Amino acid sequence: MICPCEKKGETSVVDSRPTEDGTAIRRRRMCVCGERFTTFERIQFRELMVVKKNGRKSAFDRDKLSKSIYIALKKRPIDTGTAEKFISKVSRALEELGQSEISTSTIGTMVMEGLKDLDPVAYVRFASVYRNFREEQDFVQFVDKIDVFKKK
Repeated sequence: MICPCEKKGETSVVDSRPTEDGTAIRRRRMCVCGERFTTFERIQFRELMVVKKNGRKSAFDRDKLSKSIYIALKKRPIDTGTAEKFISKVSRALEELGQSEISTSTIGTMVMEGLKDLDPVAYVRFASVYRNFREEQDFVQFVDKIDVFKKK
């Protein structure tokens, strides 16, 4: 494994254990320079291709999914462990669809449904980008349609 600081491959595994949800192996590594870092080893069932709205295809990138979810969750009271479990759950659900090609709308809908239960503000943030809100009225109409903010 290449050290992120020195960009050299002289590292060793210090600790290795499964993640909480059991879908990956977490490895603590140490470089000869003394820097420590963590890597994750996950099972990849099949190569998933994402079909974009314009028809282009690209390989599914878990890190890209993770980044978009973390942006929606920024400054929200959701800990990293919960966020990682959610990301793993979405990734697994995509793999379990049994399709080699998945549309961006399928991924977006799946993330939105999960965020609705996880955090209503993150849900609206993600929806605003996914649904391409352009004006204040777009937000108002969207929030009026959903029930996550209504008193129970």
